[in-house]
Amino acid sequence: MRVALLLIGFGHVGRRFVHLLEELRPALDARGIEPVVVGIATRRHGSVFDEAGLDAAQVARQVASGEMAGPSSSEQPAHALIAQLGSLSAEVRVLVETTTLDVRFGEPATSHVRAALAAGAHVISANKGPVAHAYHALASEAAAAKRRFLFEGAVMDGIPIFNLVRETMPGVRVLGFRGVINSTTNHILTAMEHGEAFDAALARMQAEGIAEADPSLDIDGWDAAAKVSALANVWMDARMTPQDVRREGICAGDAARVAAAVAQGRRMKLVGRAARTAGGIVTSVGLETLEVSDPLGGLDGQANALEIDTDILGRVVITQRDGGLEKTAYALFADLVEVAEMTSEVVFRGDR
Repeated sequence: MRVALLLIGFGHVGRRFVHLLEELRPALDARGIEPVVVGIATRRHGSVFDEAGLDAAQVARQVASGEMAGPSSSEQPAHALIAQLGSLSAEVRVLVETTTLDVRFGEPATSHVRAALAAGAHVISANKGPVAHAYHALASEAAAAKRRFLFEGAVMDGIPIFNLVRETMPGVRVLGFRGVINSTTNHILTAMEHGEAFDAALARMQAEGIAEADPSLDIDGWDAAAKVSALANVWMDARMTPQDVRREGICAGDAARVAAAVAQGRRMKLVGRAARTAGGIVTSVGLETLEVSDPLGGLDGQANALEIDTDILGRVVITQRDGGLEKTAYALFADLVEVAEMTSEVVFRGDR
C-alpha cells in the first residue's frame, strides 16, 4: 500500500520522523506499507514537492544544515501543497502536521488539519494546538470525510495515552486526571533540587531541542495548559482552550520553594489537573508539593506521568521514564501505521 506523506513543519520532530521511516522500514514492509514523502514545507527554508517522492532523509540533513533541497525549493504556501496532496492517486494520503504550537488560537495548524480533511487526506499530528482549540469540530469533520485525525504525539511523546483510553477502555468514563506532562519544567525542577541554576537547566533543554521554540510556553505553564485542555476535550468531552485552564509556571525564584520541599523529604512538581465537579470540569496547572512515594513525586529529569481517574478501573497510572524527540517521532510513526492498516483509500473509494 503506497502512502503519500506531506510534512507541514520540518523541525526536530519532523526530521527525526523521516529518519525513523528508514530505520523501521522492515516493520513497514512486513505490513505492506510503503510510505513516500511527496512534499515538505518549512517555515524558514521554503518547500519542495514531487509526486514521485523525495529523498526526505537528504532534505532533513540539508534543512538541519540551514539549506533546502536544491533548485526544486519554492515558496508554495501550505494550503497549495495540501491541495496537491489531495489530488494524488496514492492509496492513502496523509498530512503530517508538526508546526510550532500556537497556544492562543491553534493556528495555522488547525487550518492545515481542516484543509487536509477537506481534500480527502488523513491527518497525523504532534501539534497539541488543534486538539486544545478545535478537537470536537475537527473530529466531526474527520468523521464526515471518513478520514482519521490522530495525534498521539501531542501529549507524553510516544506513550499511547489517547489510544489507551480509546482502544482499551470501552465504556469507561474518565472522571479526571492529574499529571506531570511537561518534560522541560520537570527537568528544571529536578536540576534545581541539586543546586543547579534555573537558566542553565533551561539552556540544556533548548540545546537538546526539548524545550518549545519559545521557552516561555514551557516555563510559564502554557504547554502544560494546552495538554490539559487537549486531554480534557478528548477524554472528558470538554469544550475548552488553554486560556480556560488556571495556570502557574515556574521561575528562578522558585529555588527556595524547591529547597524547602527537599528539606522536608518532599518534591515540587508542576502538575496539570482536570476533574468533573457539580459545576463542570475544573482544570489547572500549578506547582504542588508531593510526597516522594506519590507516582508523580518520584519522577526525575524528563520523566512524565499521568494518573487517570475512572469510574470502573479506578486510578490508572502510565509513566514515561525517558522522553525526547525520538519518542514524539515514534508517535507519528505509530499513527501512520494505524491509518494505513485501518483506513485506506480502497475502503473509501466512493469518496474520491
